[in-house]
Amino acid sequence: MTETVTPMMAQFLEIKAGYPDALLFYRMGDFYEMFFDDAVAASAALDITLTKRGKHAGADIPMCGVPVHAAEGYFLTLIRKGFRVAVCEQMEDPSEAKKRGSKSVVRRDVVRLVTPGTLTEDTLLDARRHNYLAAYAEIRDEGALAWVDISTGAVSVMACSRMRLGPELARLTPREVLVSEALESELAEVVSDLGAAMTGLGRTAFDSTSGEKRLCSVYGVASLDAFGSFTRTEISALAGLVEYLDITQKGNMPLLRPPVQEGDSPVMQIDATTRRSLELTHAMGGGRQGSLLSVIDRTVTAAGARLLERRLASPACRADVIGERQASVQFMLEQGRFREDLREALRGAHDVDRALSRLALDRGGPRDMAAIRNTLEVADRVNAACQAHELPPVLTLAARHLTGHDDLRDLLGEALVAEPPVLSRDGGFIAPGYDADLDEARKLRDEGRSVIAGMQSDYAALAEVPSLKIKHNNVLGYFIETTATHAEKMMAAPLNETFIHRQTTANQVRFTTVDLNEIETRILNAGGHALDIEKRLYASLKESIVAAAGPLGALAAALAEFDLAAALADLAQRENWCRPVIDDSRAFEVTAGRHPVVEQAQARLGAPFVANYCALTEAPIWLLTGPNMAGKSTFLRQNALIAVLAQMGSYVPASEAHIGIVSQIFSRVGASDDLARGRSTFMVEMVETAAILNQADDRALVILDEIGRGTATYDGLSIAWATLEHLAEVNRCRAIFATHYHEMAALASRLDGVENATVTVKEWDGDVIFLHEVRKGTADRSYGVQVARLAGLPTQVVERAKVVLEALEKGEREGGGRKDALIDDLPLFSATPVQPAPPQKVSAVEDRLAGILPDELSPREALALVYELRTLMDEA
Repeated sequence: MTETVTPMMAQFLEIKAGYPDALLFYRMGDFYEMFFDDAVAASAALDITLTKRGKHAGADIPMCGVPVHAAEGYFLTLIRKGFRVAVCEQMEDPSEAKKRGSKSVVRRDVVRLVTPGTLTEDTLLDARRHNYLAAYAEIRDEGALAWVDISTGAVSVMACSRMRLGPELARLTPREVLVSEALESELAEVVSDLGAAMTGLGRTAFDSTSGEKRLCSVYGVASLDAFGSFTRTEISALAGLVEYLDITQKGNMPLLRPPVQEGDSPVMQIDATTRRSLELTHAMGGGRQGSLLSVIDRTVTAAGARLLERRLASPACRADVIGERQASVQFMLEQGRFREDLREALRGAHDVDRALSRLALDRGGPRDMAAIRNTLEVADRVNAACQAHELPPVLTLAARHLTGHDDLRDLLGEALVAEPPVLSRDGGFIAPGYDADLDEARKLRDEGRSVIAGMQSDYAALAEVPSLKIKHNNVLGYFIETTATHAEKMMAAPLNETFIHRQTTANQVRFTTVDLNEIETRILNAGGHALDIEKRLYASLKESIVAAAGPLGALAAALAEFDLAAALADLAQRENWCRPVIDDSRAFEVTAGRHPVVEQAQARLGAPFVANYCALTEAPIWLLTGPNMAGKSTFLRQNALIAVLAQMGSYVPASEAHIGIVSQIFSRVGASDDLARGRSTFMVEMVETAAILNQADDRALVILDEIGRGTATYDGLSIAWATLEHLAEVNRCRAIFATHYHEMAALASRLDGVENATVTVKEWDGDVIFLHEVRKGTADRSYGVQVARLAGLPTQVVERAKVVLEALEKGEREGGGRKDALIDDLPLFSATPVQPAPPQKVSAVEDRLAGILPDELSPREALALVYELRTLMDEA
């Protein structure tokens, strides 16, 4: 017997063949169903039940499904696990398919590909972060990188060599990167290091000639010259973006803003390793919590938060640009009342960019329209508040975009109810009084009972039958019912011209009238008619909003600028930060600098943060010594973070700061194995150090920690020594070089511009106390054994380490040959636990203090106690 494939399953297989790399969500009524391998993969990824439906090739067909109304949450889970989803919708009403025959299936087609870089729904996105889709293209020896956030419509492009690709992607952190299939294998490592998905496209997608035509078509222009002078490679990268959006959105192109060329205003170069080390926007664990961004973010709008992240990821390298941003923060700092009123108003603003994008893609709803309406009202309040102040240049420019939206604001204000539903299909979002036809349809729908009651009263009076009733059932609809006695009169002239007999039962007779039939039809259709009217009005409102996309985008950017300036001012005031001096010199001087993340963490524990001075102006390189746990890494990172904050336009955590423009920041603080590439910790350290020495220019800031520690002592010392010499003589950059090799302190007298500094500690009764204070000079030892003791190493291990250390140091003093002999003379290691030293005799002062509860002492009692303790000391 030959097994046949059902028409529905044949349709599924046909559609699935066009999307072999995606999970096909096949719409069946209120569910998206998956079959075959898709169902097996989805059930495991989503932790949902795997069932079966029929057979194919003699085997059961695996099946699983998710409700349509909850699909977005499942999309997000699958995207995070590396899947792509093809959404297949029903393209007609099932009743239409039935008309074609019993074996006909509902027409279906894929309406969208859901990928990491093409998300737009609020539930799938982090409102405070961009969701970039990037495309990289190469033509001969030139490269270009383009990126878009389709949830906001922002498009950018820049020339980008392959060597710069990794750092630029680290800056943008795109969710998905598009490349030509010919480049997939070559760029796979660069993209995977950033945790982004890579998608290969055919070469034709990046063709610059046809791509230029596609771009002109998307933007509705005859030439791209109006947007800038783009190279062929930049056009190629932009073309790849547009081609992919056309593929994934099935021709429903998102609302894209004109492409912006980056490069005119240079930004600080920070490679991926340094970004991870400094934890600018993501902590080491991968999340936002614990990063610099999480500590400084005081914005109250989503757009403001995204602007803050962009500025933090791309600090400016032009003193005039930085100065203008600082002026905005200073204005907000000085105008405290205005700032607080502004922040309160901005809390009512919504994410206009993403609402606009969803509406343009037909994924929005009435609530997105209300968000735009409410934000326009906020803009009016902000603009009115600005009139009483002389704004700095950046805010003056932003304020110009707050006005000119009166018509759209009034239209949405009149058309929409205060709290509309999420979906337009639910209806009820158009305000009463806006459309007369809609009001009539709603009245009929909502007041049908009162209309019928009025008709019943009229018919009872006409027939002179007080007991006459109008009733309803699912078979007859509305009908007039009376007893048989009264029915005879109603069937006789002249009443029979009004009342039409419909049905006789055992005790009752039922009639209808022409008017009742008509009103019944109108009542039954009123709900549908009201929805149809609202859909038409929704389309009209959407058209008006999309037509104003340009001004609305500028408004959203303006509010974000106000939000960021106010947020940075709030941060500066609450955390006591200062405005740094930024110029084109090579100065780097920070007084009482702090690490903002560590300071906040210690504040939660009730511990003070020790602020420190750093000056790399006269001596551009500091050689920093001191024991582990003393705070060297914190000191290194805090100065790099202060440079980043200063050049993004923020105030900084210090009492004073003077920073000459830093072009690059390089950090090599801590390292780990890279087992996937067969690299040891030491190899990773050397690769990162090589990148710094090969790339750092004379305006770079370099922070290095423990270079050479992963190999033999003299190997490590020689590498660290040569590295420091290269930084001073070849790179000629500003740097802080932390090391345990105390021998390197001699370089301060041999190299111009190198100065010794150390993190101070204090020894007390065999313990080491970390003071976390950086001062000029050098440490005479590393205190490693004491730190090991603090870490909880067994006592016998600590004591044995002291013996070995003493032998090694003695051998070093007496010459290398003697050192081996001393080690040979060491007694064998004993595993017997070392007995703790007997407790020392408690002094009279300590004995007296043991019973004191300071909180219970009055000032007079405390003073008396001091005199008493002094007497006890004298007697001792």
